[in-house]
Amino acid sequence: MPRFAPGDAVRIRDNHTPGHVRIPFFVRHQQAIIERYCGAFRNPEDLAYGDRHGPTIDLYRVHIAQAALWPDYTGAAHDTLEIEVYDHWLDPAA
Repeated sequence: MPRFAPGDAVRIRDNHTPGHVRIPFFVRHQQAIIERYCGAFRNPEDLAYGDRHGPTIDLYRVHIAQAALWPDYTGAAHDTLEIEVYDHWLDPAA
């Protein structure tokens, strides 16, 4: 059962993980909203190094307000960035 549901507020971690990671620096520490649950998949960070036997991890599509990412953003207030994030990069928002 997924830990988060659509509409939940989360914060993207900065795990300081070396090597191949799928989380851009500019979204780390940002608050996001779960848009949908995408399913459970093998961790691409492990797959990049040939580990094909690890557990599956829940994957979510989240959206982040563009204005939160870019302080000088002049677009519409409702504009968002959508990105898929694995569960181990997410915490519930405080």
